[in-house]
Amino acid sequence: MDVELARQQWEDGSRRVEALRVDARRYRTLLEQVDVVLGELRKRVGQTFTLRELADAYDSADDWARYAVDVADPEAPPPPDIPAVAGAAFHQYARGATDYRP
Repeated sequence: MDVELARQQWEDGSRRVEALRVDARRYRTLLEQVDVVLGELRKRVGQTFTLRELADAYDSADDWARYAVDVADPEAPPPPDIPAVAGAAFHQYARGATDYRP
């Protein structure tokens, strides 16, 4: 995946999650899901990484992020917008990249 395209998608996911801030319950659920994906990113990518490595992990994120969220709360209904949740998590995690620039 192209790094700049991935960054655009991460930013879009973050905007989509933030747009739901008006629905406190839904927003809280999404933030919990973002935290689950962040935890999975720590395992998959580690603490020292480049944006290229993060973009490579993002290429298959919809599948593993959905699974991680489902495992974290098997009683919850399936997350309707995993791309937004994953994007928001990657957007946040990208700030820790060794080559991060705003």
